[in-house]
Amino acid sequence: MITNAQLTIGQAALQRGAWSDAFHAFEVALVEQPEHAEALEGQGLAAWWLDLADVVFASREQAYRAYRARGDAVSAARVAVWLAWDHDAFRGEYAITSGWLHLAGELLAGHHDTAAYAWLSVRESAFALLDHGNPEEALKHAEQAIVAGRASGSVDYEMVGRALRGFALATSGRIPEGMQELDGVNAAVLAGEMQDRVAIGLACCYLISACDRVRDYDRAVQWCARLRAFCERWEFRVLFAVCRTQYAAVCMWRGAWSEAESELEAASSELAAVRPGMVSEALVRLGELRRRQGRLDEATSLFDRSGAHPLAAVGHAAVALDRGDWETAGDLAERHLRSLPAHNRTERVAALELLVRARVARHDPSRALAALIELQGIAEQAFTTPLRGSASLAHGVLSFGAGDYEAARRHFEDAVDLFHKSGASFERGRAGLELAAALTALGRNEAAVREVERAVTALAPLEATVELERASALRARLAGEASSPVASSPVVAEPVPGATSTSTSTSSSAALTRREVQVLECIAEGLGNQAIAERLTISEHTVHRHVANMLTKLGVPSRSAAVAQAARLGLL
Repeated sequence: MITNAQLTIGQAALQRGAWSDAFHAFEVALVEQPEHAEALEGQGLAAWWLDLADVVFASREQAYRAYRARGDAVSAARVAVWLAWDHDAFRGEYAITSGWLHLAGELLAGHHDTAAYAWLSVRESAFALLDHGNPEEALKHAEQAIVAGRASGSVDYEMVGRALRGFALATSGRIPEGMQELDGVNAAVLAGEMQDRVAIGLACCYLISACDRVRDYDRAVQWCARLRAFCERWEFRVLFAVCRTQYAAVCMWRGAWSEAESELEAASSELAAVRPGMVSEALVRLGELRRRQGRLDEATSLFDRSGAHPLAAVGHAAVALDRGDWETAGDLAERHLRSLPAHNRTERVAALELLVRARVARHDPSRALAALIELQGIAEQAFTTPLRGSASLAHGVLSFGAGDYEAARRHFEDAVDLFHKSGASFERGRAGLELAAALTALGRNEAAVREVERAVTALAPLEATVELERASALRARLAGEASSPVASSPVVAEPVPGATSTSTSTSSSAALTRREVQVLECIAEGLGNQAIAERLTISEHTVHRHVANMLTKLGVPSRSAAVAQAARLGLL
């Protein structure tokens, strides 16, 4: 029969990755038999690879009905799992996603030794881990996928189940065990043990996502290159876009911000075109890049557009911290932590870092200490260099806030060394400024000057405006003390981004220009440089110059400290 012949041609085309040929073959088969279940399912898969969303939904819904009509519950369930993923990735319709998964589970009751049940368990594990942040639930479904994959002889689903098991273990804090499992799966990919291209892509993607969570960027770099090559070879556009967001995270950490920006802008455009439901991942990472660049209004907008993505909540907290709103930053960080299960260890790290800073700034050492203890526990389990650096930096912040400047110096020195070792330019520069503040508090001004210059060397190529403004103010203060016949004792406030302030005399305000006062008034309203530029009809570069001059004249290291000082001097 023509239908069977075309079905064979279509399946063979899918096997060799000829998506257009496969689509055409199934289309021809469906002319003769419009309700042929296998042809509809094949057409849906070819359309999925070709990013033809409307055809994907129409073909798979028809295939589901055709399988149900002939009493093939297992095949109907397999298609239902695909539809659940489609509603999530193409449309972000989480309730409908849940409905299809539930329906598939009902159809597979008594069929737990099938490849379809392994596929269902894989998707349930991924949703539990990535959407709900529940590694224990994810681990349960991953184990089910492994068992069902082995029972049905499906090596592909067994391996994806193992990849998810490794990801879940790493997320829950069992990091060496989880990463070893993930490396093993991806070695199997390279050895040719897996055949299904979707399963291969997912296994690689989970490894790199786990690397990002535990900040194992050396491992991520090695696997990113292989995954990108795989995506390019098989025209796996959606996975390539996701891979770009993961690679951008590595670039951001390594200080290659221009490359990160290009990758994220391209990924957000690609995902918006082919999988709109997945675009939030690129948007939230671009928001973090904008925040580090000091473009806080843009960052806030991107975090808003990211919707319910977990990193958006952390991003909003970080912006509040950058603006000197310690209470809001702490509240948002705690709110995010309450939304995560306690056993979701690695996903809690970013919020814990913020919480230590925010609570120290609000003179709440007990809550800061509780966050630090949890952060240190995670870092000790992970034992990756970046996480150890983050824990050391947080410990220094707490020690500084308690007035133990000698202990702060030691912890900040450790953080600088660990971040330098891991190639993290931004974190190394920021930690260097904290170290300079501690040295200043100890009266070791010459050493502090050297640390400021080293920090600027790391930060200047990145154009990290917020941190560079801090460096400029600290430079000015140290230069002023060096030229003063009698240097006064330092009065150091909260050691957070934009919060290492010192006391100044009122005479320093006399040199503020009218435009600098206008900029200061905008800062007091919470505006970032771009918004200030638009309001005052000047360039963003000019705003940056005014801010730097204003901080130097006021003798303060941050925008928030400038607002506080201006209020004391009656300028606002």
